[in-house]
Amino acid sequence: MSRARHGTVLEFLGATQTVTGSRFLLSTPRARVLIDCGLYQGNKELRERNWKPLPVDAESIDSVLLTHAHIDHSGYLPRIARTGFRGPIFATPRTVELCEIVLPDSGYLQEEEARYASAAGYSKHSPPLPLYTQEDALTSLKQFRAVDFDDRVEVADGIWAIFRQAGHILGSASITLEVEGAQRAAVTFSGDLGRPSHPFLCPPAPPADARNIVIESTYGDEEHCESNPEQQLGEAIQKVVDRAGVAVIPAFAVDRTEVVLFHLKRLVESGVIPSLPIYVDSPMALASLEVYRNAIREGDHQIRAELRADPDILRPDQLTEARTVEASKAIRNVRGPAMIVSASGMATGGRVLHHLAQRLPDARNSIIFVGFQAAGTRGRALIDGRREAKLLGRHVPVKSEIVDLSHFSVHADQSELLDWLRAAPNEPDTVYVVHGEARAASTLCDAVRDQLGWCAVVPRYRERVLAIPANSN
Repeated sequence: MSRARHGTVLEFLGATQTVTGSRFLLSTPRARVLIDCGLYQGNKELRERNWKPLPVDAESIDSVLLTHAHIDHSGYLPRIARTGFRGPIFATPRTVELCEIVLPDSGYLQEEEARYASAAGYSKHSPPLPLYTQEDALTSLKQFRAVDFDDRVEVADGIWAIFRQAGHILGSASITLEVEGAQRAAVTFSGDLGRPSHPFLCPPAPPADARNIVIESTYGDEEHCESNPEQQLGEAIQKVVDRAGVAVIPAFAVDRTEVVLFHLKRLVESGVIPSLPIYVDSPMALASLEVYRNAIREGDHQIRAELRADPDILRPDQLTEARTVEASKAIRNVRGPAMIVSASGMATGGRVLHHLAQRLPDARNSIIFVGFQAAGTRGRALIDGRREAKLLGRHVPVKSEIVDLSHFSVHADQSELLDWLRAAPNEPDTVYVVHGEARAASTLCDAVRDQLGWCAVVPRYRERVLAIPANSN
């Protein structure tokens, strides 16, 4: 596919009526920029898109811009670098730091999964192959370029970008793209927006003036409950303590693990739960935890002012950091009461699978989900009442308590998304609602029309629209 011949074209290559695989392409007659480059997760049909080449040649993309480091926004980068993309990858400094952890880990896990599938003989492919390797990921990191918040930088011929704080995870940004010759910015991409009530990150900055806004809708059809999620977490853990069981908390390695540790420390110090062993079993989560502790220690302005310079806010009592395979295996001998925090957050891979396989068949235990579970993931199936789970090539019964604390999420809810849009300096021509399942996206779309009176659309996969018509100022 050639570059746009006339005007500026926006194409939706992912995250359309699903919460994963964020990929958006902006093309002008002079350049082509990809905003986010994420992996699809969830059901098989979506995951299979990871194995298909992009609808555009990777070599034809001039640059990639990342809103943040989560794998559904960054995890496809090693694949396109492997298949011909050679341009720069622009991201904030903390996003660069986190991608240096997340991407090699993703490559390693995919290699491990392929090896395990080959050894266990449960793959349909012979031999099973990884989508990309750890070496592919390390190679792609050489293409990263750090951009500070609020700096205006030329990211391709005639295209400038400004990154503004999004408050979702450390380094997360909303990105505004300006095109040479246009009097108004072409498009603002929200990225994943955080909540104003994030326990230690500052709230999102308001959107910049742009003709179009592309907004996420993970919780576009929901309002986070007014009850205290910290209190709910404490109540769930106390039940496990009373049963002398083990709480397994599948948590995203970046930010969610930190948020969980923050609340666990407060719960113990306030006496809501007793002090008990806490195991963090994820090399990626532990490496990310150090990035967060460093940001707090260094007084990073993304951290709430009252919490800067105190890295111990993420260090609860009796914390054991399982960095090696041997340390991870040793946790299997742990008897309750205890807590295990491990990735991945949707139970789609990683060390948490081993803990689930061991702990799910015991009714004394609890599996506590502290974030959104996408359709087609193991986490969603468990929350929806699955009586058995297939893990590591075998089925295990589900007898443990399954606890859904999805409102623990640091994604903005519908009201918070609408408030962010209201803060725009001017009404955009169009709001495009993405990164949400079909119901969430359509519900937020209707709310934008009804409450703000703006033009709003849920784009289709691979739909192309004019972000700036030819000869438009």
